[in-house]
Parts: sequence; structure tokens; C-alpha cells
Amino acid sequence: MVVDYHEFWTSSLYQMSSSIAAIVGAAAGGLALLVIIIGFLWFYILCCRTPANKSSETGSSDPSNPVEWGRRDRISCAGCGLASEHQGARQFTLEELEEATKNFSESNIVGTGSFGLVYKGLLLDGTIVAIKRRVSVPRQAFTEQVRILSEIRHRNLVTLIGYCQEGGLQMLIFEYLPNGSISGHLYDSEQHSLTRLEFKQRLAVAIGAAKGLAHLHGLSPPVVHKDFKTSNVLVDENFIAKVADAGVFKLLQGTGEVEAHMGSNDLIDCRLGGGFTSEGMKELIALTLQCLNPSGHSRPKMRAVVVELDRILEMEMALTMVMGDGTAIVTLGSQLFTSA
Repeated sequence: MVVDYHEFWTSSLYQMSSSIAAIVGAAAGGLALLVIIIGFLWFYILCCRTPANKSSETGSSDPSNPVEWGRRDRISCAGCGLASEHQGARQFTLEELEEATKNFSESNIVGTGSFGLVYKGLLLDGTIVAIKRRVSVPRQAFTEQVRILSEIRHRNLVTLIGYCQEGGLQMLIFEYLPNGSISGHLYDSEQHSLTRLEFKQRLAVAIGAAKGLAHLHGLSPPVVHKDFKTSNVLVDENFIAKVADAGVFKLLQGTGEVEAHMGSNDLIDCRLGGGFTSEGMKELIALTLQCLNPSGHSRPKMRAVVVELDRILEMEMALTMVMGDGTAIVTLGSQLFTSA
């Protein structure tokens, strides 16, 4: 048999070209499909992913905020206790709180207030809390008010974690502030001997407290503290001020106020010595008197108080950097009311 090699090689090359073309076509088709899939995924990621949480003074991205509100199973979260069916507030059992406080041992008492004794407690998840306890019958209104108050979050407000109504007791569970109240640092004989609050530090604490109150006043509807005093201004480990018992007044039976009066010479803490300027102190006391105006319409808004305190602190910092602490010492409170 005679083989036509020319025809054979021509036919082979043709078949080989067809195979290569088929392979290349298939590869190109697969590559195009891959590009389409990648493009779709990229478009989905850009358009559908949720933006990252941003930090703010309201604590919206604070890791201490409970996760997945409304879940009935208890979820541990650092710094806030455990979440429950109430948004932002957990209903603790009496047994849990007895275990946390060593059966409400006297050694765990850290203070007392209008709501009752305050105990330091350690929850099973390692969270340290402050537990306020009083004798009272269970009330649905108490539960509802606690739920509302526990949703208020701000870096200058003490966080209300939960509540308990059992055994003829009502209890409120708050985050624990290790440095106690400003009242203790100012007036407690043992505590203030260890901590000397300089004038600028006191201004910084006042600014923090004012920011907390301003946040309450800016809510809708506004929340009025009604029991604001130095014992209700606590400081954390970094000495950042946090207002305590915001709105708790509504949970109490109404009691009459005893108004405190003081002379002009009692306005300045003698322990400050010369650690302030007369200009800064004059501005602060002038602002204080505006806040004490009997007419509510004449008192400044808390937002304005924050701005003014910031301005006074900046002025004090600038003056003491130039002239040093102790410049133009004020010896009598009455001198602050004389015109310049």
C-alpha cells in the first residue's frame, strides 16, 4: 500500500490545530467565567458588607455593650454582665447576687445612698459590679423604668447592667468604678489624704460630669437627674468622671430636699492652697452661680456648661504654663465677687 505522506501530515496537522483551538477556546471560556465570578463577588463585597462600628461618646462600639440584644439565652460580655430578654438590662436572680456578694456580707459593703446599701459583687464571668439593694415589693413599673435607663449609654455615665426583684427586695446592678466618688476624694479623711486633687483635675472631672448630664438632657424625652451631687460623680481607674444614679430618682418614693447654704469664704477648698489662678477660680464660681439661679430659664444649658468649663480649663492651663501654679492666689471667697 502506497502512503501519501504529504496528505498524511496535512491531515495530522489539521487535526492537531483543531484540538489546540478547542483547548484554547475552552480555556478562554473558563477564564472568562472566572473573571465574571470574581467581579460578581467583588461587587457584592463592596455593596453589601456592613460598615465597621465607629467609636463615640455614646459607647455604640464599646466592647462592653451586650451583643445580640433580645436573645433569651444568656451571653457573657466583658464589662457588662450578661444579656437577657430585656434590651440592655438583665434580670438577675437573688441566688446569683447572693453568691456574688458572699450572701451580702458586710465586708462587701462599699457605700450607701438614697436607694440603699451598695455592695461590691463578683459575677461568675469575672465581672465586678456594684449592687444597690433596698426592701420593696415587686413592681412592674420598676422593671420598665430599669429597662429604659439601661439603654442609656455614654462614657460619662455609669452603666446600669440589670436588676432583681425577689424575696421582698429590689436591686440595681451597675458597672463598678474602682476609684469611688469625688465626694470621697474631697471629704473622706482617709481617702483624700492619699489623693490631692489639683484645680485642673477638678475642672476635668467637672467637664466629664457636665458631659454626662448634657447627654441626659439631650435625650428624647430628656432625662433629668434630680439627685446630682458629688457622691453621685464616680471616677474610673483613669480618673474619668461618670455620673451615677441617672434617672434612679424616679424609682424612689419622693423625699423632700434639704438645701445646703454656705458662706462666700467656704467656696474654695483650703487644701488647694495656691494651686490655681484667680482668673480661673473667678470664672468657675461665676459659672456655678449661674447654674444655681432659682429661675430655670436663667440657668445655662448643660451643653453651654461643658463649653464654658472647657474654656476655663484651657485658660487655666495656659496661665499656669506661663506664670506657674500659685499665681495670684485668692485668699477669701468674697474677693471673687469684686469687679475687676
